[in-house]
Amino acid sequence: MSDWKDAVLTWPRIGGRGWLRVVWRGLALGIVTYGCLILLLLLRLIERPLCGQNRPVTPYITQFVCRMAFPILRIGLSTTGTPMRQKGAVVANHSSWLDIFALNAVQRGYFVAKSEVSGWAGIGWLARATGTVFIARKGTEAKRQQELFEDRLRAGHRLMFFPEGTSTDATRVLPFKSTLFAAFYTHGLDHILHIQPVTVVYHAPPGRDPRTYGWWGDMDFAPHLLQVLAAAPQGRVEIIFHPEVPVSAFAGRKDLAAYCERVIRTGHPLANS
Repeated sequence: MSDWKDAVLTWPRIGGRGWLRVVWRGLALGIVTYGCLILLLLLRLIERPLCGQNRPVTPYITQFVCRMAFPILRIGLSTTGTPMRQKGAVVANHSSWLDIFALNAVQRGYFVAKSEVSGWAGIGWLARATGTVFIARKGTEAKRQQELFEDRLRAGHRLMFFPEGTSTDATRVLPFKSTLFAAFYTHGLDHILHIQPVTVVYHAPPGRDPRTYGWWGDMDFAPHLLQVLAAAPQGRVEIIFHPEVPVSAFAGRKDLAAYCERVIRTGHPLANS
């Protein structure tokens, strides 16, 4: 794959044992995920009228599902540093659909995703149920999206997003786009919010391509999912929590975005090799 942007994952060759792993891991993950989704939706019937935008209970269900995904898949998960407790947002590099599970497993928050995700079969339901914030890429939507961000932040929701704007091959960190950072500088939010940069590092199984867990370019989801479900042995994911910083310490969104990019890139061993 000479150009990571044009990468296309073909259907993997899976032997008999690999298909057994696909079946039992896929079945276990599906039961946990959609079984807990039903529970979450039932609890939201109580939670929503009582608490409005606040979700005091259901994020724990989301976190449970994401934590369970790693022992089911036999992928290791480790953390360095501490998730922040202040109000604000988490920004991270983006390499794979596994990022969603990894980041939700080690903290509770609400992801920001492109609007197209809401229409994806199966995944869209999960995203909407767990409180994902959907944004459109149209410039005409910028003001409305900023207001949506502000409403969620003022409600105490910890937003998690990927400033690169796309996923990579897990060996690099792309330049951060500063557009979404603008929401932190409206109506005094910069004086009450913090931002925590987080580096997500994938360690491939011994002897395997370091891009094994990367999902990027024109890769289809299904082949990559099968590849992950069938793999043995598996690798691990490392989540590095860097110290949070007050938004007010930076003159504007571009300075804040550049700082987060620098910290996250520095913490990524493959991006600096």
